[in-house]
Amino acid sequence: MSSFVVSARKYRPSTFDTVVGQNHITTTLKNAIRSHHLAQAFLFCGPRGVGKTTCARILAKTINCTNLTSEIEACNECESCVSFNNNQSLNIFELDAASNNSVDDIRSLVEQVRFAPPTGKYKIYIIDEVHMLSQGAFNAFLKTLEEPPPYAIFILATTEKHKIIPTILSRCQIFDFNRIQVDDISKHLASIAEKEGIETEADALHIIAQKAEGALRDALSIFDQMVTFSGNKVTYKDVITNLNVLDYEYYFRITDQIIPGNISSVLLTFNELLKHGFDAHHFITGLSSHFRDLLVSKDEATIQLLDVTPGVREKYRLQSKNIDLAVLLKLIDLCNACDLSYKSARNQHLHVEIALMKMCSISGKLVVNENAVSAKPVALEKGSTPTGTPVTNTDNPVQKTTPPPTTVTSTPKANAPGQTKTTRPTTTFTPSLSDLGKPKQATPEQDNKADSDEKKNNNPVDKGKLTECWKEFAKKLDDQGNTNLAKALLRREPELINETEVHYLLDNQVLEDDLKELRTDFLLFLKTQLQNSYLTLHTQVTDVPLSQNKPYTAREKFQKMAEKNPALEKLRQQFDLNFD
Repeated sequence: MSSFVVSARKYRPSTFDTVVGQNHITTTLKNAIRSHHLAQAFLFCGPRGVGKTTCARILAKTINCTNLTSEIEACNECESCVSFNNNQSLNIFELDAASNNSVDDIRSLVEQVRFAPPTGKYKIYIIDEVHMLSQGAFNAFLKTLEEPPPYAIFILATTEKHKIIPTILSRCQIFDFNRIQVDDISKHLASIAEKEGIETEADALHIIAQKAEGALRDALSIFDQMVTFSGNKVTYKDVITNLNVLDYEYYFRITDQIIPGNISSVLLTFNELLKHGFDAHHFITGLSSHFRDLLVSKDEATIQLLDVTPGVREKYRLQSKNIDLAVLLKLIDLCNACDLSYKSARNQHLHVEIALMKMCSISGKLVVNENAVSAKPVALEKGSTPTGTPVTNTDNPVQKTTPPPTTVTSTPKANAPGQTKTTRPTTTFTPSLSDLGKPKQATPEQDNKADSDEKKNNNPVDKGKLTECWKEFAKKLDDQGNTNLAKALLRREPELINETEVHYLLDNQVLEDDLKELRTDFLLFLKTQLQNSYLTLHTQVTDVPLSQNKPYTAREKFQKMAEKNPALEKLRQQFDLNFD
């Protein structure tokens, strides 16, 4: 027979100081022992594998120790400690409530409580998985739990505190155990590996700790499994192979393919993952987490939120520089949408592939929209408000992989994109995703040309000309099928304030959102037609819809005319005319 003992048992903590990741619990218990303020009942609750039963045993052992150390730890030398270590203690009783959950079992326990301990100070009853007790067993336990003999202490442990009746909870001191942090588990595994003479890689231990999801016992079980698989050297590659974990490198690689919009490479990589047995749903949720990690890596203040090793953190930081914030936000949104609708999709493989193809199209689409702005720069006057005119991001290495979308702009050839630097914004319009980016750095020659162009595009704006251009753009929208927005733009006349600010009221938020998507093209059209680069556009949703005072149907129009000329109503009645 082999003498192998699993690490979870071999390295089970025997003192408070060796408990991992539960300092708030151990400190409180040690202070209670030091000050002799021990409650008659404790309730340890929390997820599996975080040390509830272990802390219960350490507490039971420590309060019966006759020779406590200065750190309030058991001495492991007195008679009580030796008998406990040999599982021969007569003062400590462990009960598994999962298999002893009847009223008779609790009555038997209550009968034992009547007798004082043969040696030592206390009799300690550890009841594990206490939530498994029946309703009758809980009721039979109430009186004893509330008023036990002075030598009796009950320690209850559970993973599901919500299943315990309130009358039991009110009689206990409740200690909530936390999930153990990944770094704490990694350090503990590293110390065990050192004791066992096993060579490990930091990334490998980190993956094991992440896989354990905060449970140290699970981490130790996985560690034993990996040692059995790879021998005395646990490597990162062996861990991801044995545990079937998606490697960081896959996410980094597929992100590098998404940035330039390389659809074919992305689909091939996804197919490779499926061939290796990875779940498509798990992949898309992992990709969403990867984009989130890239998002927090763009700021030094939030990069500490990454729960990865320093080497992987540096990879995130470097890759985050190559992808724009607007692209990241849109990619996260696409991943989230794919995740939410994955289970309802009939062809889940195709569902994920469509999401990936959309992601590849995002970068190119944003670049096209950013280039569809006037080449005429706009100088900022002192006190002026920056515009929401998008600018091209020179730090973003994305390529245009999709053709430019059809726009409703009428841009003169002189204002074609790419001839001069992008505009400096002057509108207070709320920016959309396509508005985000860093401004291009222009050369001195371009700046000089821009100054001369500004002077040419500062003509006074005529209210009548503005209304004509406004109606012309609405007609273009109507011709392209955007009838609702076209009608919304014709319902009122735009207001011109301070010669450069155009204000317009819309009936609802939906119309404002629709106009927001076309705002760049609309503002460019107005600037071009009116030859004024300082023009800005402001929209607002009105609380009083215009439909309340402007007629639309034939009946409404007739009623409006009849209010001004009552003779029309008599004429209609006389000839029995219809409204149509």
